[in-house]
Amino acid sequence: MMGRRNNTNVADFILTGLSNSEEVQMALFMLFLLIYLITMLGNVGMILIIHLDLQLHTPMYFFPTHLSFIDLSYSTVITPKTLANLLTPNYISFTGCFVQMFFFVFLGTAECYLLSSMAYDRYVAICSPLHYTVIMSKRLCLALVTGPYVIGFIDSFVNVVSMSRLHFCDSNIIHHFFCDTSPILALSCSDTYKTEILIFIIAGSTLMVSLITISASYVSILSTILKINSTSGKQKAFSTCVSHLLGVTIFYGTMIFTYLKPRKSYSLGRDQVASVFYTIVIPMLNPLIYSLRNKEVKSALIRVMQRRQDSR
Repeated sequence: MMGRRNNTNVADFILTGLSNSEEVQMALFMLFLLIYLITMLGNVGMILIIHLDLQLHTPMYFFPTHLSFIDLSYSTVITPKTLANLLTPNYISFTGCFVQMFFFVFLGTAECYLLSSMAYDRYVAICSPLHYTVIMSKRLCLALVTGPYVIGFIDSFVNVVSMSRLHFCDSNIIHHFFCDTSPILALSCSDTYKTEILIFIIAGSTLMVSLITISASYVSILSTILKINSTSGKQKAFSTCVSHLLGVTIFYGTMIFTYLKPRKSYSLGRDQVASVFYTIVIPMLNPLIYSLRNKEVKSALIRVMQRRQDSR
């Protein structure tokens, strides 16, 4: 993957971070540390609750477990290094930078397709409730979870191999707080046109396929909800959909804003703000949006806590 590294004079990179002010850096450190701790607690908690409570061993809760795992991993790839860079010089090795970018693209792509799988699961649950257990078989659930990981790995591998073939001859300053594709492309002294087109195709196809799947699922879901006679039933269903769509809108909105544009329109300030949302904030929000508002999960948490007390 690093076969052409000998053609570059860059041994490591310098990340400019989010601010040059020590006061701002300390404030961001405290804020990001709090967000990361909440992210860890929320996602690990969701995984443990679903694992420990047998009543949640259903397809509907199988997907949030993997979403929590991806969010936990996704945040861990970016946040600890960002926290360290807020307190110490912002150096990262050439290899370390590309390893970070590989896992960032891998997990981000996997999350896009996993959100599509979750949308399909909700579609089946609401539009075909009587056939839900038959349609959402164990084999299909495994396929809907394995697929995102496989596609994410392939996309990330192609992306990083293409990026690693570029030359980095002069500046080693990355104008960002982590190793992302756009600022690294802007740093290269090679002709990046073909690489940009390849990355645009990969990112564009990922976003479009997953968005079309999610949109189609929710059009059918909303159509079914509108046919429900019970007002309370409609409100409950709409509330669940709005929360889910809010998370999807924030995640996809920032991804589209950041990646589906040419390199010339790259803006340090705008892209950094957008990146903070989808790398640091959204992994914290997802447990709240998808799971912790669910009454069954709350009940499961109470049951798990009661069992722990009874065992003492």
